[in-house]
Amino acid sequence: MTSAGRFAPSPSGELHVGNLRTAILAWLFAKSSGRDFLVRVENLDRARSGAEAEQLRDLEAVGVRWDAAVVRQTERAALYDEAIARLTADGRTYECFCTRREIQEAPSAPHAPQGAYPGTCRRLSHAEREIRRASRPASIRLQTDVVEWSVEDQLRGTYVGVVDDFVLRRNDGVTAYNLAVVVDDAAQGIDQVVRGDDLLPSTPRQAYLATLLGLPIPEYAHVPLVVNHDGARLAKRDGAVTLGDLAAVGISADSVRNLILESVGLPAGTLGEALPHFHPRSLPTEPWVWKTPRP
Repeated sequence: MTSAGRFAPSPSGELHVGNLRTAILAWLFAKSSGRDFLVRVENLDRARSGAEAEQLRDLEAVGVRWDAAVVRQTERAALYDEAIARLTADGRTYECFCTRREIQEAPSAPHAPQGAYPGTCRRLSHAEREIRRASRPASIRLQTDVVEWSVEDQLRGTYVGVVDDFVLRRNDGVTAYNLAVVVDDAAQGIDQVVRGDDLLPSTPRQAYLATLLGLPIPEYAHVPLVVNHDGARLAKRDGAVTLGDLAAVGISADSVRNLILESVGLPAGTLGEALPHFHPRSLPTEPWVWKTPRP
């Protein structure tokens, strides 16, 4: 199987400049290392009608091309079910009936961050589970035997994060992100994951899960986000931040691509022209503050 990098958006709305910057960097990482580049639509949740087509159109508008057909998570349920079945057969899963509020209010394990699962339902007896099943559907959690796991990141070095008993399947039947992303990356031959550094804290969980499933751990690179003038993560409420909104004020997709390339120290032009100048270790390590340019 050919090794590959990828960009995996959730089709919840139009891509903004921060998303497009990450996609361009993922493409540059992949192509500079001789990998294919793939796009996967992570549409298990929060899908908005028409958003997928908009996102693919915008990727093409800034010059991002992919080397195989787009894959959608909603087409891959059998793979997720198989992975959960394997973990269950190994005694690695249990039913959880806790609400989000109950988890937030429960005492945390020592040194665990707020919101980390404290293991409440791991300790339920068979009779207690039967009682809870009668009133509330269960999610499926991974039963871990570690409290933390380390990963290597090209830009961040060694990162150690908490690994709790995280959800594999929600109580509405939807596969959880941490399971789906691990299964999908392995199935697609993706051995390089480039994404925003807001996802770094979840990476130790994913690497640990890959180990349990006997799957390879990808090479990681978590890139800085694009932020607004207040330092908050860029969002559509920050004004003209999508290609559509920017076009409406006279800023072309080519201009947006050039601004993104310049933000990481690369010359303006096509992605192919920028590629020979791309060196991961030369990337900025601080967030990029977005200021809507004048036409």
